[in-house]
Amino acid sequence: MPSPKAIAAQVRDEFLHAWHGYKYIAWGYDEYRPLSGKPSNFFLENHSFGLSIIEAMDTLYVMGLDDELESCIAWLRSHLDFDVDGDVQMFEAVIRMVAGLLTGYYATGERFLADGARDLADRLLVCFTKSPTGAPYRYANLKTGAVREPQMVLAEIGSNILEFGDLTRLTGQPKYVQASMKAYEAVIAKRSELDLLGTTFDVEKGEFIDTADVAPDEPVDSFYEYLWGGWQMLGLTQPRDWYRMLTNAIVKNKVTRVSGNLWFKTVNYKTGVPTGDTTTSELAAFYAELVAKGGDRDIGSAFYDSWTAALDKYELIPEAINYADLSIVSPRHWLRPEYPNSSFDLWFLTKDPKYRTTAYQYFQALRRNCRTPNGYTVLTDVRTRPMTQGDYFPAYSFSENFKYLYLMFADTPRFDSSGYYLNTEGKIMRGMRLCVDWC
Repeated sequence: MPSPKAIAAQVRDEFLHAWHGYKYIAWGYDEYRPLSGKPSNFFLENHSFGLSIIEAMDTLYVMGLDDELESCIAWLRSHLDFDVDGDVQMFEAVIRMVAGLLTGYYATGERFLADGARDLADRLLVCFTKSPTGAPYRYANLKTGAVREPQMVLAEIGSNILEFGDLTRLTGQPKYVQASMKAYEAVIAKRSELDLLGTTFDVEKGEFIDTADVAPDEPVDSFYEYLWGGWQMLGLTQPRDWYRMLTNAIVKNKVTRVSGNLWFKTVNYKTGVPTGDTTTSELAAFYAELVAKGGDRDIGSAFYDSWTAALDKYELIPEAINYADLSIVSPRHWLRPEYPNSSFDLWFLTKDPKYRTTAYQYFQALRRNCRTPNGYTVLTDVRTRPMTQGDYFPAYSFSENFKYLYLMFADTPRFDSSGYYLNTEGKIMRGMRLCVDWC
C-alpha cells in the first residue's frame, strides 16, 4: 500500500473528479447522470433542493476544499427555500438535508444554514404530530402540512433523534427530541416476548403488519444505529438501554455461521423461528461497526470479515447476496457506503490495520470500475468484465464513501478522530475542528 498521506491524496482527487462532474453537468440540481450528461432531482421531479450541494459541505470542509465550500454557501444563500408544494419523504429529508444543513453550519458558522435546518424540520414534524401513536407518517407536504402513508419501516421511524436532538440543543425547544422519543416508544412497546421487532409498523393502528425480523438489514438498519447514537452523541440513557435490550435479543436469536462466516438470519419476531430467507443486502454491512462500538467487538469483526469475503469474491459487493453460498441475488452496485462505513469506524475503534487494507482494496475497485470521464457512476452488473456501468451518481456518495476513505488516511487537523459521531448519511454531527481550534 502507498503511505496513508498518499492514499488520502488519491481519495481527495477522486472526490474532486466526481464533484467537478456534478458541477459541470448539474450544478444546482439534486444529482447528476454522468454517462448521458444530464441533471436529475431526487425528492420532487420538477424541483431541486440542491441536494448534492447540501450533502457535500462537511466533506468539502474536512478535505480543505474551501473555495468549493464557499461556492456551495453562495448557491444556498440564494436558493435555500423549503416553502414548496410537494410531498417529501421525511426520513430522507431528515438524514440528508436537515443533517447536511446542520453540519454545514458547524463547518462554516453560517447561521442561515441552521435556520434552514430548523425550518425544514418544523415542516416535517407534522409526520409525528399528526400521527395518533407518535410514530411518523412517511410523507409530508412542505407547504400544506398534509401527511400520507401510515405504513412505515423501522429505519424510517427511528432515524431522526440525532438531528432532532441537535435542534433541541441549538434552539432550546424540546419538541424535536420529544418527537423522536415518542416514536421510539410507540414501536418498542410492541416488541415480542423475545425483545425482537417486526419490520413494517402501521402508525395509525399502532402495530406491526408483518412478522419478519430482518435486522440488521434494510429496511430496519438505522433504527438500531440511532438508538446507540442517542446515547453516544446526545447522552440519553433511555436509547442506550433500548439498544442494549434489542441488540442482546438480536445476538441471541439471529446469529448464524455458514462456512466460517457470521451472518444474521431472518426470523419470526414473535417466535424466533427462522423464515428460511438467506438473502441479505450490502446495507447490512454497517452493522459490523455498530455492534462493535456497542460492545460486541468479536461479532463486529467477524461480520466485517464476512462482507470482506464477498468483496474478495466479486471485487465490489453486489447489492444483495445469498449468504448461504455467497451467490448473487442482485448484481448491481449502487455505490453503497456501508462497507467502507464499517472500515472507517472499526479502524478508529481498534486501529487494526486490516481495516485500512480492505478499505484501500475497496477504493481501488471503485476507481477501476465506477470512474467515468465525467465523474463516477453506479454499476448495473458486477459480474461482467468490464463491469456494466449505469448512469447515476447518488448524492450520498458526496457525503459518505469518499469521506470515510479520506478520514481513515488523512490525519487532518479538521477532524477529531477521538471524539466524533457521524449520522447514518455520513454527516459529521460531532468531530469537526474549526480553524480557531487548529490554525
